[in-house]
Amino acid sequence: MTASKLDQLRTMTTVVADTGDIEAVRRLKPVDCTTNPTLILKAVENPAYASLVDEAIAWGKKAGAGDHDTVHAVCDRLAVTFGAELTKIVPGRVSTEVDADLSFDTQATIGKARTLIAAYKERGIEKDRILVKIASTWEGIQAAKVLQAEGIDCNLTLLFSLPQAVACAEANAFLISPFVGRILDWHVKAGGGPYTPETDPGVVSVRTIYAYYKTHGIKTVVMGASFRNTGEIEALAGCDRLTIGPSLLDELAGSTGDLPRKLKPESAGEAPAKLTLDEKAFRFAMNEDAMGTEKLAEGIRGFVKDLNALRKLVAARFV
Repeated sequence: MTASKLDQLRTMTTVVADTGDIEAVRRLKPVDCTTNPTLILKAVENPAYASLVDEAIAWGKKAGAGDHDTVHAVCDRLAVTFGAELTKIVPGRVSTEVDADLSFDTQATIGKARTLIAAYKERGIEKDRILVKIASTWEGIQAAKVLQAEGIDCNLTLLFSLPQAVACAEANAFLISPFVGRILDWHVKAGGGPYTPETDPGVVSVRTIYAYYKTHGIKTVVMGASFRNTGEIEALAGCDRLTIGPSLLDELAGSTGDLPRKLKPESAGEAPAKLTLDEKAFRFAMNEDAMGTEKLAEGIRGFVKDLNALRKLVAARFV
């Protein structure tokens, strides 16, 4: 019997679940798990996890009266609570995101990352089980540089362009999450296509970054993210890691047929020349990339919106 495409993918790529749904992770058995404000909000709204929410609210009521700082602290506790539960299921890493509204504040991002790692430590979870997710702004990347030097591994997310990937590598980021589906969305909206998995601009972007890293001996892990269909995933088979939502993981698990490896470190393909970017060069390169600039800003706004919705939900419980 032919192995499922998901099982075949596992032989060449570390499969990561892109969800805060604890039961979905238990069922799908990924190696790692990633979360973000949107996924945590969905999980908090799920009645199955009411007890986890109740615990965080009760903790918050002991700490304060529902003021700004207490609400933010409860939201941090919720993120860590879900992350802690996920560490009991996956053998690898769990990614927990720094507040998206800190994306342009290097020092605040560093402080929040340290707070999250300390909160995990209080629960007996060491930092080698956690990746701190940070948006790939210039400020976020510089925060990651400091955190990596302290031994706190970072997942640089909302990454849409090679300049972002180059800057992350120069910061010694442990891992980057180049987005695929959102790049496709932008090009389709701009009138591009139709695209096949091989010509999908999101797939092409990740392949370019992968080739750049492997050709130039960069150790930062490439983890493709934000998929719209299984064709994109299959076109990136062999990438270091792929973080995939439960519905697409189920689709791959139910699909058979040969899944050829498309990405290999030893034959990564043609890569751009080695680049070095200071802040001015980075900002100019981003300015020249309308898609990268627009999707980064849009992604931050989306995460902030859901983070604020989570804060509003928490604040309502103090009334």
